[in-house]
Amino acid sequence: MSVVLSAAATPTAPGLLLRPWRDGDADALLEAYRDPVLRAWTRFPVTTRAEAGAFLRRARQGWAAGRRFSFAVLEDTPSGERLVACVLLKEVQPGRPAAEVGYWTAAPARGRSVAPRAVDAVTGWAFARFAAGGLTRLELLHQVDNPASCRVAEKSGYAFVEVLPARPPFPRDGHRHVRRLP
Repeated sequence: MSVVLSAAATPTAPGLLLRPWRDGDADALLEAYRDPVLRAWTRFPVTTRAEAGAFLRRARQGWAAGRRFSFAVLEDTPSGERLVACVLLKEVQPGRPAAEVGYWTAAPARGRSVAPRAVDAVTGWAFARFAAGGLTRLELLHQVDNPASCRVAEKSGYAFVEVLPARPPFPRDGHRHVRRLP
């Protein structure tokens, strides 16, 4: 399945292109994961070429299975497209009313509303694509000590619902934010 989404430019930020990951994204993926902040918030950091290959393989397999949809988020720069984020729709199952949205943002893109715009684009696509199969709600989860993710959730229209107790592999309590089918 070849899905390409977009998020419009703003007065302060270029437009975004969201597409499935490609094998050629390995170098950009490794570059993004050089950021210690990203590695700290990620369960499976990508620090080697082999890990990048595994990440890209899992992304392809998720699309093929129709249950996990990982998007590379790119913006145009004078020197070409630059990877700025990843947004993921996971746990999609026919007849199941909820799925989960996850994301990360590369260091140079933080604070420029990249994540909220990309999450919003994937959210709209998810409801359009999977509502007929029963999807009525998307959840965005994060640890309580990650206030930036709270802001992304709020800007993306995901309302705070509850605090979740810590459970492995997450060492801290979490927040559940929810956006419902309009």
